[in-house]
Amino acid sequence: MLALTVDHGLRPEAAEEVHAVATLMAAYAIPCQMLKIPPLEYGTAIAARARNARYEALFMACRQAGIVDLLLGHHARDQAETILLRAESASGEFGLAGIAAVSVRDGIRLVRPLLDTNPVDLRHELTARGLCWIEDPSNQDQRSTRIRLRAELTDDREVASLIDRAAHAGTERAQSELETARWLALHASIRPEGFAHLDCETSPPEALSALIRTIAGRGYPPPAASIAALVRALHPATLAGARIIKAPRNAPGFLILREQAAIASPQQAEENSLWDRRFRLIRRGDLPIGATIGALGADAARYRDHSDLPAAVLRTLPAIREDGRILCVPLLSAGPRNPDRGTQVQCTSPVPVAGALFRTLRG
Repeated sequence: MLALTVDHGLRPEAAEEVHAVATLMAAYAIPCQMLKIPPLEYGTAIAARARNARYEALFMACRQAGIVDLLLGHHARDQAETILLRAESASGEFGLAGIAAVSVRDGIRLVRPLLDTNPVDLRHELTARGLCWIEDPSNQDQRSTRIRLRAELTDDREVASLIDRAAHAGTERAQSELETARWLALHASIRPEGFAHLDCETSPPEALSALIRTIAGRGYPPPAASIAALVRALHPATLAGARIIKAPRNAPGFLILREQAAIASPQQAEENSLWDRRFRLIRRGDLPIGATIGALGADAARYRDHSDLPAAVLRTLPAIREDGRILCVPLLSAGPRNPDRGTQVQCTSPVPVAGALFRTLRG
């Protein structure tokens, strides 16, 4: 067991609070790692940006410690607030399933064991044990929609009703995801180069949505209306950072690959870094300092005779460069034009096509 606590650097008291957590963990002989994220600028979507930065820091700490399961403290009222927020935004029925008790993101399994527990009971438990807790002052910021809903959600019976509603929607969502996973197992293949092959001319909307989300490296599915319009007659198109093309060489079906125009800019080739939200540099090998990782792009023409991959896929592959000169393309076979530098890159999209199915704690 390893405790992780994060200082966002947004409040002067935060540093003292994370030290208080570490002190409490030490009393229980639980090692604690204090994480500090890069400074965030106040402004639009500060809560969302802080959350994304927090998760990235937590995921990195988990990977470095070899941890697969990250336990989070979301409780029943967090679930109820999420359901109300999604209802206000006209979320579909699956959205009203709320937060999953078990899900997968960036190769880490998120587990929320307190999702069915009222925070009042948590406070009673702490009081009985003679333990104090810290209230985050941002929870009183009425400018936040979530905080406004929290203030309105005062009836425990309403909370229980929302949780039951989420459990019912979650059960239906879990069944749908199981059926989608079975369909994908029969009709789709995922290649380590970061694209998918769909062996048929039609697809259930949930399956196509899952493939596009994974190939594009997005944490969220594409718009349902866009997917519905596309599956009525599957055809070459771009959507949500992915591109759909006909399969080459008279093969059946379609390929789903990254849209080249949406690919991230090159970045420093640092070990364990994530490029384009999809490719992680597992091992640098003998790369020189200053090497970058970015899309192969127009240089793909040099490798057409040494790979059976379609040109559209080749252009999206990660390539390692120094001062504009290609050092290697790790996902292609090594050879005279592509020396083996001991560099390893792995396709690791934030959300798998079919990972841990949506779980609820009731029903």
